[in-house]
Amino acid sequence: MPILRPLRARPRKADAPTLSIERSLWEAGRQVVVGVDEVGRGAWAGPLVVGAAVVPRDRRVYGVRDSKLLTEVQRERLFDRVAAWCAPWAVGAATHEECDELGMAEAQRVAARRAIEGLGVIPDAVLVDGTWDFVGLGTTQRVVRGDAACLSIAAASILAKVSRDRRMREEARHFPGYDFDGNKGYPCPRH
Repeated sequence: MPILRPLRARPRKADAPTLSIERSLWEAGRQVVVGVDEVGRGAWAGPLVVGAAVVPRDRRVYGVRDSKLLTEVQRERLFDRVAAWCAPWAVGAATHEECDELGMAEAQRVAARRAIEGLGVIPDAVLVDGTWDFVGLGTTQRVVRGDAACLSIAAASILAKVSRDRRMREEARHFPGYDFDGNKGYPCPRH
């Protein structure tokens, strides 16, 4: 039987993602380093959302973590601070219709392309969470557990997660029987 541990009320400094990957790229001459993360791939309803974030070299925002390590309240509190701190940031989405029509892999590419284009800058390097390059610009570096280790990916994960959660709360008003404000379209015990 697994050991269950309570969620921490506040993120610990030891759990904080760093800028070490971004710094190595900046030192190698890359100017615009973008962190990218997706949310919604395993959901039964709603869009697939990709966040893209360019973090500054000289300032930090306290509490940025992988969005899965934060409570909904913590993510909401951080969202505006992270959005103001990133220069620039964007989210791109693939609708549920696009996910059905294109398949999840292509829908993820579409959402990533929209997020990158929404930045208004051309990236010199893109850091993607995971083992799959769904961005495909030729400048992508895959980072396993990147949302926990890399600050720009963690920022992108918060921006994507909160943006998607807000959309699902809006949808909850139109589909009251599905509890989207609670489950955000993901499978839950009630299903």
